[in-house]
Amino acid sequence: MEVRVDRTRCVGSGLCMMHVPAVFDQSEDDGKVLLTTAHPGPALARSVRAAAGRCPGRAISLHDGAGREGSDGAAGAERADWTTGSGSVA
Repeated sequence: MEVRVDRTRCVGSGLCMMHVPAVFDQSEDDGKVLLTTAHPGPALARSVRAAAGRCPGRAISLHDGAGREGSDGAAGAERADWTTGSGSVA
C-alpha cells in the first residue's frame, strides 16, 4: 500500500494524525497534513484505510504497487461509505 496526500484538499482537521500518528502528522505552519511514511506496513493498513475514509477533505488516497488508487479494495468502499453516510468505517 502506498499512501498519498493532497495538501491542497486538506482542511486541517487532524483526524488522520489522531488515527495513525505513525503515518500522518500535522504542520505547525498551516495545520495541514504531513505524510511521514508513504508505505506503512501491513500492521497499519486497516488504520490507514480508516483514516482515509474519514478524511473530511478527501485528501488521502491509497494506491497499490502499480499506482492504482483504491485498488486494495477497501479504500474506495470506505470513501463511498463516508460520502453517503451509510455503513461504518472501522
